[in-house]
Order: sequence, then C-alpha cells, then structure tokens
Amino acid sequence: MTAARDFLTALGLVLVIEGACYALFPAAMRRMMAVVLTLPQASLRAAGLAGAALGVLIVWLVRG
Repeated sequence: MTAARDFLTALGLVLVIEGACYALFPAAMRRMMAVVLTLPQASLRAAGLAGAALGVLIVWLVRG
C-alpha cells in the first residue's frame, strides 16, 4: 500500500505546484502556453522525455 500512497502524494504535489504557478503567474503561464503551441512535436517530446528522466533520477537519488 506504500507505493500507492507515495504515488498519490507525488501526484498531489504536482497539482499543488502546477496550481501555484497558474495562481501566482497567470500572464507568464499564458505566454508559455503560446510558445509551446509554436514548438514542433519532436521538441515537445524531447522536453517531456528529458523531464521524465530527470524526475526518475531525482526519485532514485532521494529514495535510493
């Protein structure tokens, strides 16, 4: 049950951070979304994979 609890905790933290960004910096978030819409799919995919890999690395280092 610990894995499910950890996953839900992590998901909740992601939502808190994302929600805080939208609440504190709405204009910047709009600008960022406009820029993202102009990026090619390959760039978005690469950025997503890099972010996921960094997240796995952080979790591995912290939970190691």
